[in-house]
Amino acid sequence: MELAVYKTDGSKTSKTVSLNQDVFAIEPNNHAIYLDVKQYLANQRQGTHKVKSRNEVKGSTRKLRRQKGTGFARVGDIKSPILRGGGKAFGPKPRDYSFKVNKKVKRLARKSALSYKTKADSILVLEDFSFETIKTKHYLELLKSFNLEGKKSLLVLPAPDHTVILSSRNIPRANVILASDLNTYMILNADRLLMVESSIREVEDTLLK
Repeated sequence: MELAVYKTDGSKTSKTVSLNQDVFAIEPNNHAIYLDVKQYLANQRQGTHKVKSRNEVKGSTRKLRRQKGTGFARVGDIKSPILRGGGKAFGPKPRDYSFKVNKKVKRLARKSALSYKTKADSILVLEDFSFETIKTKHYLELLKSFNLEGKKSLLVLPAPDHTVILSSRNIPRANVILASDLNTYMILNADRLLMVESSIREVEDTLLK
């Protein structure tokens, strides 16, 4: 499978790039995608939520009224969960939401996500580029060249390039990621995947290990 290579101004070059069928054209595995995306989102959770239970609320332990004979429901002390200001029953506690997904499953998920993008014709290959200075305007012009302004885009770089990364950071919905950090969630969340020409080999080498 071959894709045309474009310049940053939107014009097509005479070059084409060949995509590895074992990465960009496999039969997608939806369950692998589900597991990888679930793990990614779980890892974003801090797990620091906390409420005070009955034994942690400050207050007297005196029984508010006698057990029987009042005509009201029985009640304990002022820290009871059914009273205003009391402790919370079965409230959240700090916990770790992360879980393990095997490397082979994660690779399969990423190849499946890339295959979906290829089928949808949502991958755009750019020739290697860099900006002379850090300017948001430069990255906006790149997005406008491909009618991606205001849309969710993901640029995949082969190596850190601070002029490109810092030029994109103030633009909503425009994300930049390294080929080594590419993940299933970011791939699927983007409307268009912009891949620098040399980053394709990085992605293929990583996913074919």
